Amino acid sequence: MSTEKSNAIASSLRPVLARLNRKLRKLSPSNTVLSQTERSILVLLEQHDYLLSAELAVLEKITPQSMGALLNHLAELNLISKTVSESDKRKIHIALSATGKEMLEQVRHERDEWLSKAIAEVCTEQEQLILKEAIGPLTKLVNL
Repeated sequence: MSTEKSNAIASSLRPVLARLNRKLRKLSPSNTVLSQTERSILVLLEQHDYLLSAELAVLEKITPQSMGALLNHLAELNLISKTVSESDKRKIHIALSATGKEMLEQVRHERDEWLSKAIAEVCTEQEQLILKEAIGPLTKLVNL
């Protein structure tokens, strides 16, 4: 495929994906009290048993002070737990709490439900097949 064609696809695809992502975020009432960074922190914690505050700050590319404020907010909402490290009492392990796990599951369910309904209502069977076939190439882009 020529560079010109891939540029045209990119120019058309980018705003559509951005709008879809924004719409999915807005349509999730369980997730409205959290910033994008806070949501990202919860997902990172879901992927690991625990992380340190400094590790989360590096992964999110924010200052340790900003991370501390975000973690305090997440702790106030009971979405994370903080545990003192057994090997080094100066370190605090941050983990996703049961409430945090439930919230992530609820948010995903709300988003999946809306998207499933929208696809069924708006897309023809042929368009649904095209969307299904597009998942592979889109996944490759995300994993780049």
